[in-house]
Amino acid sequence: MARKYNIDSAASSGPSSKIDYKSELNEQQYEAVTSLMGPALVIAGAGSGKTRTLTYRVAYLLDNGITPDNILLLTFTNKAAKEMLQRVEDLVPYETRAIWGGTFHSIGNRLLRQHAERVGLTKSFTIMDREDQKDLMSTCIAAAGVNTKEIRFPKPELLATMFSLVENTNEEISEILEYRYPYFLDLLRPIQKVGKVYRKRKIDTNSADFDDLLILAVQLLEDNEDIAQMYQQQFQFVLVDEYQDTNWIQSKLINILSKKHGNLMVVGDDAQSIYSWRGANFEHILQFEESYPKAKTFKIETNYRSVPEVLELANQAISVNKKQFKKNLKANRPERGQLPALVPVNEPNTQAAFVAQRILELRDEGVELEEMAVLYRAHFHAMELQMELTNRGIPFNITSGLRFFEQAHVKDVAAFMKLAVNLRDEVAFKRIARMLPGIGIITANNLWLEWIDSPINKENTPPKVFSDHLKKFKVPAKSKNTWIQFGYTMDEIVPEGEITTPREMISSILGGVYDDYMRSKFTNYDNRIQDLEQLKRYSEQFEDVSEFLGQLALLSGVEGEPMKQNEKKDKSEAITLSSVHQAKGLEWRAVFVIWLTDGMFPNSRVIEEDDEEESGLEEERRLFYVAVTRAKDELYLIYPYIWPSSRTGDVMQRPSRFLEDFDHKLVEEWEVGSIGATW
Repeated sequence: MARKYNIDSAASSGPSSKIDYKSELNEQQYEAVTSLMGPALVIAGAGSGKTRTLTYRVAYLLDNGITPDNILLLTFTNKAAKEMLQRVEDLVPYETRAIWGGTFHSIGNRLLRQHAERVGLTKSFTIMDREDQKDLMSTCIAAAGVNTKEIRFPKPELLATMFSLVENTNEEISEILEYRYPYFLDLLRPIQKVGKVYRKRKIDTNSADFDDLLILAVQLLEDNEDIAQMYQQQFQFVLVDEYQDTNWIQSKLINILSKKHGNLMVVGDDAQSIYSWRGANFEHILQFEESYPKAKTFKIETNYRSVPEVLELANQAISVNKKQFKKNLKANRPERGQLPALVPVNEPNTQAAFVAQRILELRDEGVELEEMAVLYRAHFHAMELQMELTNRGIPFNITSGLRFFEQAHVKDVAAFMKLAVNLRDEVAFKRIARMLPGIGIITANNLWLEWIDSPINKENTPPKVFSDHLKKFKVPAKSKNTWIQFGYTMDEIVPEGEITTPREMISSILGGVYDDYMRSKFTNYDNRIQDLEQLKRYSEQFEDVSEFLGQLALLSGVEGEPMKQNEKKDKSEAITLSSVHQAKGLEWRAVFVIWLTDGMFPNSRVIEEDDEEESGLEEERRLFYVAVTRAKDELYLIYPYIWPSSRTGDVMQRPSRFLEDFDHKLVEEWEVGSIGATW
């Protein structure tokens, strides 16, 4: 009989890490880190050292004899997982590679690779990326018998987003359509049919999309008790980062894996729950104590980021929300003697000029450009600012990667306008043609050849009735209807062959074939239509279309080139422009929050919605709180109180209701003169 011999884990037999937890952590962090058994909710306020708390928690477990493979750490990004695991490795003297640490999707993938056959796959199953998913969805649309020649059906990438929301929110596709895409509700049955074909094709092709990594992992554990018990036994301690951002399926995975031992620690901040639009459920963190009656709750309220002046304003602002864990962030830093600035300005161009000028002044005072950021509710809010920064030669990076005038939908609208004033614009013509179903590169080229041989091109002046001319063109059958609609749109853009104003042209484009195209093409239709409404407002200062298009070209061309990531430039050469959503987790010495008017921040949809609990408004307030708590030293809250319009005259703007949530003794109100004014 063979002798049995076991090798002990380094964590249980090796040297202690000799970490002095009490001196290296503050009191609140220490209590959370050293709470060994049972469920725990850690409310970690902005800038309070959340990552440090989680890192030391893992180290503490290892120091107390928990073997690495008995620890599961779930995060939302690979970067967060790698950073925490690296910090743990730096803290302790023993091997940590056996820790199960990673994103929800990576852990789901790991489970499925071990037991793929239990969910109808093989271990060599393929994970589809976004492009693969788009291609398979196109195949499924055809296989489902959907005639895209007759109807404007959602594009494959939009269908993928719809089906993803179904999986991540546990809602029916009918509910997703009703609340998010009501303009496709009449296509419910064919959409459901495509979904059914898509699910079957994935199994048939031994493939999984990103959502399947969670859906199938949960299915695996629910349908196979032996496998569930094995992992429940293994994971003695489960830790979850950013718990306020979890959705339905992520929460389910957490609950299943932590079921046996019950040693579940979730870390998050309810005040920074801002992602309901992508399926995150705010109620998970609010109801944690109900779900786990024996849970201990720890609040970490010492902020290491911001000066007291910024935190006092932030605390008052978020205190208005009814649904929250009450907390009061306390600054670890001393007072700076400078209150946050509340800056009303005359109109949007003055807002842009103020921000640009103040950036230059701060740079002269020793604040690097990389230490400054301008934050806003939606990307179109930065339009005037991008122009002002470009004109002043101030370099900037945008978190979205594209400047306002470089975005696809802005360039699409510009293409219609370019073609209207220059019928020989080949690039504009082909861009428009390829928006239509059934028209690819070859067909677009053939149509262009027909176009340049037609009377339209020879005269290079718009005909009185565009649609009559376009009906004669040879287009694919599936494109016939939208080609005719294109003709009607051009009739609207240049009525009776007359060039109208830029504003009137944009209105006609949005009221014509392009609106249908956007609805079916873009997952974020609402955001893009807001962009184009802003573009329309901007165009009001131009009477001549060519002049307007020339300005767009200058702002999106060489003069407006964003700094590429692979360019070897010092990051200090550029400030950051970012939506608040994309700024979460980041910090800067000086932060400017712009367009703080009702209808912009909070946005108009939230203000208009009929919601007794004001859940939408409360999330917008949390978003404002996130914006404010990005500032380390200086904070500027700015709003224009007039919106100039050549069409309707000056429109008064109401300051954001969030500016009424705090005592104005906490801010210094600035008085800014008009551009060019002297005092």
